[in-house]
Amino acid sequence: MFVIPEQVRTVLQRLERGGFSAFCVGGCVRDGLLGRTAQDWDVTASALPEETMALFGEQAFPTGLRHGTVTVRGGGMSIEVTTFRTDGPYRDGRHPDSVSFTRSLEEDLARRDFTVNAMALDLQGKLTDPFHGQLDLAARLLRCVGDPDRRFGEDALRILRSLRFAAVLGFSLEKETEESLRRSRSLLHHIAAERVREELTRLLCAPGAAEVLRSFPEVIGEVIPELMPMVGFDQKNCHHCHDVWEHTLWALQAATPEPLIRWTLLLHDIGKPEAFTIDPEGNGHFYGHPMVSRRIAEIILRRLRFDSAGRETVLTLVEWHDRNIPRTDRGVRKVLCRLGEQRLRQLLAVKRADNLGQAPEYQGRQDEIDCLEQILDKLLTEQTCFSLHQLAVNGNDLITLGLQGPEIGRTLEELLDLVVDEQIFNERKALLAHVAASKTAR
Repeated sequence: MFVIPEQVRTVLQRLERGGFSAFCVGGCVRDGLLGRTAQDWDVTASALPEETMALFGEQAFPTGLRHGTVTVRGGGMSIEVTTFRTDGPYRDGRHPDSVSFTRSLEEDLARRDFTVNAMALDLQGKLTDPFHGQLDLAARLLRCVGDPDRRFGEDALRILRSLRFAAVLGFSLEKETEESLRRSRSLLHHIAAERVREELTRLLCAPGAAEVLRSFPEVIGEVIPELMPMVGFDQKNCHHCHDVWEHTLWALQAATPEPLIRWTLLLHDIGKPEAFTIDPEGNGHFYGHPMVSRRIAEIILRRLRFDSAGRETVLTLVEWHDRNIPRTDRGVRKVLCRLGEQRLRQLLAVKRADNLGQAPEYQGRQDEIDCLEQILDKLLTEQTCFSLHQLAVNGNDLITLGLQGPEIGRTLEELLDLVVDEQIFNERKALLAHVAASKTAR
């Protein structure tokens, strides 16, 4: 049953009492008809922006007057109310040069991207669906409203949005829409890097991400061309029953839908084609591919303007994804010291997914990863020392022994390495005695 939240009903009621037509529109209607929980609620109305502002008073905020949008806040929700409108030319391939307000709901729906997003629902539950979006919902199809070449030409971001919707909803693209999308993919170069990154991240974290990437590699390759050498690249290795691209997709789909994990899996083997060698027996090898992958991944992440923290996390995980971690307290403790708890857990998640993307007979490493996680949990429960702030001494202690400047930091790092390597106990007396002895020896 389609339930409109009370806060949204209040907005619709006030608009109607003011003499205007008002409807829920777009994604919230689509999701409601699918039985999904709507994330955002948008309202379209015959009221002009200034009329909406006057109607809601202090609850209304002019967040996009040029495009007819007023945000109404109340009851813990922010609801965008946009005037019925038609769009002028999109000469930048992203935004209309101008908009014209109209009193016609049908004209407003005609400018929207896909039929499933071009439906409106009023307060009484009446659905307005001039482009048969409800039929496409039932058929699980994404179809552009009107001419798909025009829709994608107006706003090239719709190309990635359509793939994201397909991955999130499990929909297929209608034939003409799909053909147009493939033809129009070069228009993606008009889109700001930040918007590309945002859409790709949402796509990568969707349930159907692997299937969409499998079906449209050349479209994704338009914005990340470095991926294309992986497609169809035979690994010629008994550990892999898939080519590099297929392995990547299987690993990605096996991973938790956390953005940095999914980006890591997309890029972890991107250096394999460049690092490929073949031995006299015809077996393929990829010596050093994690560092090659890291180098290529850094180019991509900088181009897509990832923040520095997210970029460094992905690059670290790519670099470490193929490293062996000894299944011992000492081995795990040393990696914990290098990466910290959060990144080590992320690394184990990456390793688990990477292994699941290999040939079935080589997926037994899941038990090894379970063992590493158990050791990690045990070390954390025991409050094992793996960071400087856990050392039983600090900089002030070393100053009392006569150490100065950079020597203090270097000595603390040396002490931490000794503790992690089990060469000395993390006890204040023992640590200070070691520093004093080392100072005397110099």
